[in-house]
Amino acid sequence: MHKPSIHPVAHQSGGLTSNQSNQDGNAWLRNRSTSSGVTRRVRRHSGIGSEPGINPHENEKYSHFSEKCAIQVTDFSSEHVLLNTLSNAEFVELMKHPEPNPDANGAPAKRSLRWINIAGISWDVLSALALRYDLHTLALEDILHEQGHNQSKADYYPQHLFLRVLCHSIPTENDLDAGPDPRSEYPGSWNKPSRNRSDSEKMAGYMDDLEHKFKHRRFSALSGFRLAAQQRQILRIAELKKGDRVAVKHEPMFIFLLREGTVISIRPTPNLEFTDPVTERINQHDSVIRTSEDPAILVEALLDLIVDRILEVMDEYQDKIHQLEHDILMKPGMSTVRSLHILSGDLIMHKRTLEPIKSMLHGLRRYDQDRCAAMGLGNDLPANRRQVHADINASDASLGLGVGASGHHFGRDGYLSYNSKIYLVYVYDHMDFVLTSLDMFSGISENLINYAFNMASYEMNLVMRRLTLATIIFLPLTLLTGYFGMNFTSMWSVNHHSDLLFWIIALPVMGVIIPMFLYQDIKSMVHYIHKVMAARRAVLAQERGPW
Repeated sequence: MHKPSIHPVAHQSGGLTSNQSNQDGNAWLRNRSTSSGVTRRVRRHSGIGSEPGINPHENEKYSHFSEKCAIQVTDFSSEHVLLNTLSNAEFVELMKHPEPNPDANGAPAKRSLRWINIAGISWDVLSALALRYDLHTLALEDILHEQGHNQSKADYYPQHLFLRVLCHSIPTENDLDAGPDPRSEYPGSWNKPSRNRSDSEKMAGYMDDLEHKFKHRRFSALSGFRLAAQQRQILRIAELKKGDRVAVKHEPMFIFLLREGTVISIRPTPNLEFTDPVTERINQHDSVIRTSEDPAILVEALLDLIVDRILEVMDEYQDKIHQLEHDILMKPGMSTVRSLHILSGDLIMHKRTLEPIKSMLHGLRRYDQDRCAAMGLGNDLPANRRQVHADINASDASLGLGVGASGHHFGRDGYLSYNSKIYLVYVYDHMDFVLTSLDMFSGISENLINYAFNMASYEMNLVMRRLTLATIIFLPLTLLTGYFGMNFTSMWSVNHHSDLLFWIIALPVMGVIIPMFLYQDIKSMVHYIHKVMAARRAVLAQERGPW
């Protein structure tokens, strides 16, 4: 970079000495360097080539990630369930000063599994959680800088297993009222319902986001954000496709499985409706989550919930395709073809987002032990049980959960237990069924589009055939009419004959021309009649019997 010259500054000041000018110039350079450093720190996690990961201690940089979260902390075992609903401040206080959990006699209670379920993304909650459980900085970056094109994946860290899964679900009425999200590339993606706003207010809000693009919570374009023109174009396309597509809400879920057994789930929408089925299962004393006392089973339950929501989406697509198939078979039209075209494009996009979920499930089942062994955790997890048990007890004591006499020994060589992998097969099979259904729906939609165009071509051929037949029939009549209609002074065929001569000439000519032009059609008709008669004779012969 070209350094600014100090001499022109001294010349302009007039009364500055050489030493003073050099000192002032050096101070200016230092200030400029410091300012550049601040700029680089501000752009650290927002620009191309920025430093990966997010430091949970940098509170001032991410304070704009603030909203009222819905937080549930559930401690459960096969014997009891303790569910607490906390606010942001209460949760931060819990992470700083966890309360002990003694039993009725005052002795340390049997160790419970802990599930921290957070709905909404707020920096105070996330930083407190990261500091308490030592969450990896790259996982924090995936949460805060989640991009719309991010795919589902599983990341292995020494402290925890991190899963990022793109959830597909049917939007609620509030989601539909919020309107489409112009920052999302996925079909039918919807905004969080914050408050009722008009389209102009929404676009004004998006323009404000562009002005503060380094404070974006979620980006969606391949480069990290969309320009205002691109957002407007997405809104226009969404309006044009309105009513012809299946509304699907896309939202990520982030899952942490810690080595000591704690499970953390985070979703951007500040309500816990999505995970209510899992909470209900925990409250059932005979559920697998309770009886197994295995945190990996809880992770499997969350993944199973996500896949079940996807099955609901597939049911909606099946109903939509059945309706379009009915319309096509009844009366093909371009409006139906338009709906099929939109549906086919959405199915292609869904396949792009759903296939990584299947790959992630396969990796969890097949490579969990290998990936843990590659990080050097293989000896800690399966073999050195005493050290693992000591780590768990130490973690329990620090979190105020109480230390039992025996504790839990999770039968696993990696982050996932053998029991959870058995249930993951069930989830994997459902995901395989989803992708197979997507392929079937895509094939049906393409076939229906081809059928509609084939029917249009067939109807056009019928029209041309009728016109051709009419032309052939009236061609001799038109020729003779033109001949007899000529105004010649001497015309014996008109002056000495009646109109009977016209038909005497026309009928034989028609009898020759029509069979000559329609020879192949007449031949095909005769062949068809012959086959029909042969089939009838065969049926009659079968009914009469051999006698």
